[in-house]
Amino acid sequence: MGRLIVVSNRVSPPTDAGAGSVGGLAMALGAALREFSGVWFGWSGQTVDSYTGQLRVERHGGITIATVDLDDQDRNEYYNGYANRTLWPLFHYRTDLTAYERSFDAGYQRVNARFAEALAPLIQPDDFIWVQDYHLALLARELRALGVRNRIGFFLHIPWPGRRTFTTLPRHRELVTALLDYDLIGFQADDFRDAFADYIVQTVKGSVSADGEVRALGRTSRIGAFPIGLDVEAFEAATRSEAAAETAARLAASAAGRQVILGVDRLDYSKGLEERFLAYEQLLVDHPELHEKLFLLQVATLSREEVDAYKDLRARLDTVSGRINGAFATMDWVPLRYVNRAYRRDELAGMYRASALGLVTPLRDGMNLVAKEYVAAQDPDDPGVLVLSEFAGAAAQLRAALIVNPMSREDVAEAIRRGLAMPRAERRSRWRDLMAEVRRSPVEAWRDAFVAALREPPRPGPRNLVEAETRATASPAA
Repeated sequence: MGRLIVVSNRVSPPTDAGAGSVGGLAMALGAALREFSGVWFGWSGQTVDSYTGQLRVERHGGITIATVDLDDQDRNEYYNGYANRTLWPLFHYRTDLTAYERSFDAGYQRVNARFAEALAPLIQPDDFIWVQDYHLALLARELRALGVRNRIGFFLHIPWPGRRTFTTLPRHRELVTALLDYDLIGFQADDFRDAFADYIVQTVKGSVSADGEVRALGRTSRIGAFPIGLDVEAFEAATRSEAAAETAARLAASAAGRQVILGVDRLDYSKGLEERFLAYEQLLVDHPELHEKLFLLQVATLSREEVDAYKDLRARLDTVSGRINGAFATMDWVPLRYVNRAYRRDELAGMYRASALGLVTPLRDGMNLVAKEYVAAQDPDDPGVLVLSEFAGAAAQLRAALIVNPMSREDVAEAIRRGLAMPRAERRSRWRDLMAEVRRSPVEAWRDAFVAALREPPRPGPRNLVEAETRATASPAA
């Protein structure tokens, strides 16, 4: 049985500190890597003056960690450029923010090739390779060019956009051709898998079978939906921790009897934070009887501060939050608490538990595990209410939440009002349904399902369809 090699843009080795900042994805991948005596390969996060390709290999908690440094040009063109200024906004339907620059495209191709060159010497004949996310869509193509014939899978953690949006990308056909060099392509939800299949059938005139076999552009591959979940046991343990209890008590004390509405997000335009603030402002305008009886606590961890769109978003949020507080605050009530710092997982668990309502309203999201974390942290006897965007992947599973259109401030405002007034019996009933779903699809199930599908023997016949069609034409049976 071969090793599992996980490849990601950044390597996040899991630790034993389950309550720390390492997320459930890192924990789940770490468990799989230990089971298969695996290797985790990726960028070290460090930049150097000149790229050397030198591989740094170390053992960490039973896992082999292999990293390479990138140079400043790589970081700017591949990471800040094509990954985060081209693919990220495009895949989240923000074509207005999508930057198409030739240097970004070149940098993306160059770094994918460099990753392949650094990784290839580590690969043994029986290994199987699992590549994570949009940064490395071209990696299988580059590995195949180096002679690697191992099973290689790709999982996209973010949405796959609709066909009309995706085809605005220059060289979109080349990107999809490279993706089809993977044996298995995984998506977070049926909608994203179906959008990819629609592109295959409608744009490049390929075919997709009922069981997910793709035949297009001279290649065969398979696609499937693999919804990611929580490390439920670890998160529940964090919820029971002393740090969580202290955080919950501190938040409850500061609330002074008011109901807490909680948002926890990375500061990103895909999360719908500006729209959320405006919806909350609408609630305060429409329902003056709620003044001084609630407040919104928005935790928005800073990210990608080198990208102009994120700087602009932060400035707008500062303006809107200031306007709301200026208009509605009183001597002893601040309606919106807006915090730009990171909290540990156990601290977040305490915040979730102390809040009456969790507000998860991204404009587009691959899954959004905050929604599942909020559910898992609740007191079964007196749970809070989850308000969830219909455009988050989690909405397909968490149907007992209050599902909203995040573009409609009236829709979101009414859901907040309804959630805060919801009787305990209804809250408990909805929470039981939500928690049952969270338990049905833990992160381990996601991991195991993808790895099992990747390790399935390939179907008979060549991967290259040109060769297959040549053989069929020459065969009397054809």
